[in-house]
Formats: sequence, C-alpha cells, structure tokens
Amino acid sequence: MPAAPPPDTDAAALRARHRQFREDYARLKSLSLSLDMTRGKPSTEQLDLSNRILALPGADYVDDDGTDTRNYGGLDGLPAAKRLFGDILGVAPQHIIVGGNSSLSMMYDALAQACQFGVVDGDRPWSRIAGRKFLCPTPGYDRHFLITEHLGFELIAVEMSRGGPDMDRVESLVAGDDTIKGIWCVPKYSNPDGVCYSRETVRRLAGMKTAAADFRIIWDNAYAEHHLGDHRPTLANIARHCESVGNPNRVLQFASTSKICHPGSGVAALAASTANIAEAKTHIAVKSIGPDKVNQLRLLRLCGDVTALRAHMQKHAALIKPKFDLVLKILQRELGNLNIAQWSKPQGGYFINLNTADGQAKRVVQLADEAGVKLTAAGATYPYGKDPRDRNIRIAPTFPPLPDLEQATEVLTACVKLAASE
Repeated sequence: MPAAPPPDTDAAALRARHRQFREDYARLKSLSLSLDMTRGKPSTEQLDLSNRILALPGADYVDDDGTDTRNYGGLDGLPAAKRLFGDILGVAPQHIIVGGNSSLSMMYDALAQACQFGVVDGDRPWSRIAGRKFLCPTPGYDRHFLITEHLGFELIAVEMSRGGPDMDRVESLVAGDDTIKGIWCVPKYSNPDGVCYSRETVRRLAGMKTAAADFRIIWDNAYAEHHLGDHRPTLANIARHCESVGNPNRVLQFASTSKICHPGSGVAALAASTANIAEAKTHIAVKSIGPDKVNQLRLLRLCGDVTALRAHMQKHAALIKPKFDLVLKILQRELGNLNIAQWSKPQGGYFINLNTADGQAKRVVQLADEAGVKLTAAGATYPYGKDPRDRNIRIAPTFPPLPDLEQATEVLTACVKLAASE
C-alpha cells in the first residue's frame, strides 16, 4: 500500500473546506449512532452457514478410522483432521497436531514452552536469555504482539512492504543478534493490510543466516482459505523451503477454522518438522490425555475434506465481498480525490488497512467515537500500541450489516476529512 501523503498536502485547500467538513461531521454525529467496527468477527449470516454443526456428529461418534471419539487418546488429533489441515498448509499429516478451537492458544503454548524449556536446536530456555527479542512486522496483529510482550520479549517493529516484511532489515537484524528469537508472520491476506508474502520473501525467510540457531518463524496462516473472489494468490510453501535449505525446524505453522465455522467450535492445528512435532507431543502428553475429538469429528462431518471446506468458504465470500466492495467504494468516493489517505484493496482476509496523513489517526478515531462509531484503537497494529507516525487505522468490515457498515464508513471518511482540515 502506498505511503500516506504528508500532512501539509493541499493544506490551504483543505482549510478552506474545513467549515463544510465540520458541518458534514455534525450532521452524522446528530444521528446518535452506536456502531462497532473494532474487531474482525464473522457476521450473524456467516455463523448461520455452520449452524448444522450444532447437531453434529449425530448419533455416530466413530470416525472413519474406527476411533470412538468420545473416549481418551489420540493426543495429536484424528487422522482425517490431520489430513484436512495437511491439505490446507501443504504438509504431510504426520507433521500435524490438531488441537482445540484456538490457534492463538497453540501459539502461546509454543512460545511459553520455549521460554520454560527451550526448543530443538537451542541450548537453554529462552527465559534465561537476557534482552530476548522478537520481530513484529507492522502494521500487524495486536494479539501476536501481546503474547511476546507478556512473555518478556522486547518487540522490534519491521515495516511491511507489498511482498511481506522488509527483508533487508530482517536479515540485517537476525544475522548479528542471537537474542532475536523469532518473527511473527501472517503470510496470506495479512492482518491488517491484506498482503500476501511473495515467493522471494518466503525463500529469504527460510534461508537467511540467523545468529540464533534456535530462531523460529511463527507462521500464522489464519486466512489461508479466506478468499474474496476468484483470484487466489499462491503462497510459497514455507516448510518445503526451510527443509530444502537445511532449516527444517525453523518454522511453526498454525491455522484454525474459527472463522470458517463457529469460533467456539473451531479446530486449530500446528504443522512443524518431525523434531518439533515430537517435542510438542512431550509437552502435550503432560498436560492432556487427548483433545476434544468429538469436536474434530463435528468439523469433519461439516467439511470432511479440503474440497468441501473450500465450497463452504465460497459461501462466506458471497456474504462478505459486498461489504468490502461497499467500504472501498465509499473510501474512493469520499477521499479518492483529496490526497489525504491511502488504503489497501485486499483480495481476501478480514481487514482493510487505512493510512491517514501522519499525526492524524488518533484524532480520527476520537472523532469517530464521539459520533458513535467505535474503531480499533489507533496504534493497535504496532508493538506496544504505539504507531510512531500515528497514521494507521484497521477497518473491520465483516461484522456489521450493510446499512450499518455504510453509515460507519461515511462517519469514518467524514472524520478523516475533518482531521485533515483542522
């Protein structure tokens, strides 16, 4: 996404229209709206698509491999669930562990265990490493950053480009500092800017020289199947690239169905090397005697293979693409000729990324809140919640009904214009 214009762009012309912008804002504020666009949640209509799961698996609790899913065992998940996630992530089923409903919980566990016990290729627990650090491509996912902050890492922001994180900076940082232990990645339709990592970025992440032998890529492929249209960019296979250059243990891949069916009844998975899977199982075996296999069977009865899952996701796309189209249409109509903001045009995922001019994002969010529209806090997409340029706003179009979304976006654009003219 292009950089936002400097704050003095067409300043005189904007100031001349300040009265008009304020009147437009006052009119919208007088509507006493109460709209929430803070998080990327599925809409009620999207959730309805999976209501059948509430009656599943029915009276038959035995899966196709003969497992009574009501009982103990199956530490790494049902074989068919492993095959499903293997198809999504491009790995063999034996490299998959299927867990509960939250991939975020699995990511937290992986990093907490690394801090307490260390990892394959490491010589000590990460908690014993003073000044340990983690790379955070920005703008990015606030919950990722919160995990590593909570676990005592210093967060280092790395700017995103159109093909993924700035790899020149990433390679420079990791080559000379063995306290940098990993990097967060949302490689497909990244949160919030919708970027799909280029093949070159994947290749460089897999093969770059790292001072830390136990460096980890946390590859959160949350939106692997969340396309908005027929154009579906291909993401290079990070596991194959890591294997081919002798770094098989470097990447931990995660995915879930939390935005495919119902979040609470979703299923999450970890994909990793043979050594990483074996190590993860030693920790799982201590804390659990087996996952919720009945819930995994419910998913399989709803979307038994990747073909059925993708047909299900086409129904999601039919519901949410009009919402993205509406927001983009209003942004272009209201801001397109003013040169005061830039925004992404994603082909999938759950967000639109908006950059105002520097120093205006907090003011836009404040004005929107006063007009009854709650937006994600300015700065939330940066480590520690601090956007150094105060320009980034994450737009979440999926949850509101179309009439509410239209009003909320009109308020947002009015706030951007008013803030730019002040």
